[in-house]
Amino acid sequence: MNGKRYVRGANPYMPLWEHVPDGEPRVFTYKGETRVYVYGSHDTRRTEYCGDDYVVWSAPVTDLTDWKCHGVCYRAEDRSILYAPDVVQKGDLFYMYAAEQKGSLIMVARSRTPWGPFTDPVKTELGFDPGILVDDDGRVYAYWGFCASYCAELNEDMATIRPGTLHEHPIGHCIAPWAKDDGHTDTKEAFFEASSPRKIFGKYIYIYSKRVSDPVPELGIHEHCNGFLSYRWSDRPLEGFRDGGDISFNGGEILKDADGNGIMTYRWGNNHGSVMEVNGQWYVFYHRQTGTDEYSRQAMLEPIDAVQGKDGKVFLGKIEYRDGEPVSSGPVEMTSQGPQVNGLDAREWISAGYACHLHGGREQAYIAPVYEQRDDVSAPVTNITDGTVAGFRYLQFGKNPPKTVTAVAKAETGITVSVRLDKADGREIACLRLDQGQTENTAPLKDDVTGKHAVYFVFRTGNAKAEFNRFTFDG
Repeated sequence: MNGKRYVRGANPYMPLWEHVPDGEPRVFTYKGETRVYVYGSHDTRRTEYCGDDYVVWSAPVTDLTDWKCHGVCYRAEDRSILYAPDVVQKGDLFYMYAAEQKGSLIMVARSRTPWGPFTDPVKTELGFDPGILVDDDGRVYAYWGFCASYCAELNEDMATIRPGTLHEHPIGHCIAPWAKDDGHTDTKEAFFEASSPRKIFGKYIYIYSKRVSDPVPELGIHEHCNGFLSYRWSDRPLEGFRDGGDISFNGGEILKDADGNGIMTYRWGNNHGSVMEVNGQWYVFYHRQTGTDEYSRQAMLEPIDAVQGKDGKVFLGKIEYRDGEPVSSGPVEMTSQGPQVNGLDAREWISAGYACHLHGGREQAYIAPVYEQRDDVSAPVTNITDGTVAGFRYLQFGKNPPKTVTAVAKAETGITVSVRLDKADGREIACLRLDQGQTENTAPLKDDVTGKHAVYFVFRTGNAKAEFNRFTFDG
């Protein structure tokens, strides 16, 4: 097994040691090569949000599992902490909107390449979480805000607002301790932050982070929550935005209780990202949390559907149809596979850090952040207690069923691990025993497993705690 490959380019799609949240995806063609570039903040401080640099990652549009780091592209002159940026192309130049001083100072810098470095920064008139749209006619629009949204057209300098174009509160904002009681709150629209404009099917799409204050029982939400990426749409770039829907929710797989209410299986946290068409397929780029706080977030993506209804409305996400027509859209599922839409290769080493379902047990299990920059680094699931379930959606077993499963884990005492198929309480296909001091064991499979399946590891630890590192199937 020493020669086995480690799964890469899954979900998260960057290496497990990298922590780039707030990712704005952009497809650029430079010198004949078309790639998707992701621009986000950089969780390097570890005890607070973000860090003092931006890095750029990209992948060919034909293979979203093959990501390359171009290195640091921007640092503030005062080395202040940089919040979420955006990058657009106009003409032969690429413009980065850098959020210096924790988003209180927005600078625009330029580069002749999509990966930077971005230089000659100029102060703008924009605010928190800037998102930029270069329209088909070359006009440029900016969107920004925190618990209050703003948008405007920019002058040719790409930094200042064209007089008479500023629109305040194009989207009603959320109820929150940081939001003003100014008559512009809207519990349905509930704008929080993370402005990201796109133009799809000729319509203007305003993507943002929504913060709900009312319960959403079907998703297991019973108090305030801002784990959503949502959107509004309009025929005009700066006003007239109408109800869209939710695209992403980072609370994991949603189970149902006896009353039909939802149960989250992953610890939600703030969300930020956007949508992008890549090689004919639409994706939502978002982030999830690791550790026990929001300071080690990871970049995620999922395929989504994008269609337009008869009335012109744009539907994004998981779309429901009636009589062949789209009627609603909701969050797509959160997976371990990401761009590997046929499932992760079950015969490679799969890090426990790709779990998208962590539920059950006496305490909340979580993925421990890792920072060592090695291809074979594995982010463990830790704080496992009796009854914890770690789920992976989805694995690909192929046409020939494997014979064994191997797990690498450790515990204070002996533990038993039940391996189940399709659901956390689904068919048991193997049972592993790890005695005290043992860190790896292999068990035979009870049944043939082929094709694509979700796989769940159910831990029985007694009064002890355990840590799950990685697993693989063989034979």
